[in-house]
Amino acid sequence: MSERTGVQPTRPAIALLVDVACVLVFCTIGRRSHAEGLTFTGIAETAWPFITGTVAGWLAARAYPGAFRPSAIYPTGLVVWACTVIIGMLLRKATSTGTAPSFIVVATLTTAALLIGWRAVVAAVTRR
Repeated sequence: MSERTGVQPTRPAIALLVDVACVLVFCTIGRRSHAEGLTFTGIAETAWPFITGTVAGWLAARAYPGAFRPSAIYPTGLVVWACTVIIGMLLRKATSTGTAPSFIVVATLTTAALLIGWRAVVAAVTRR
């Protein structure tokens, strides 16, 4: 439990699972909005570049000694979000999956809302 807030900090495994769930939600919504199948394989094909970026973001965020807090917006949330988008798009480009400018904008904004958003909710709740 944190002495300052009286709330137990988010465990890394839970926070990572929430981040992966956010990426899966983003990919599922995207596939549905483009009338693509909502099969396990289809969602996995869409999600793997972004999940790879999410995991890389977690590894990068852990490089901030003393500053790594899984549910923190800064630096963890911003690093995870940036890596999710940048690495995800680079992998999509490398596999000729598609990186239209409009998709980059939508992916950037949507993943920000999801990956930063849940951390903002946790921050608001733990400040009470």
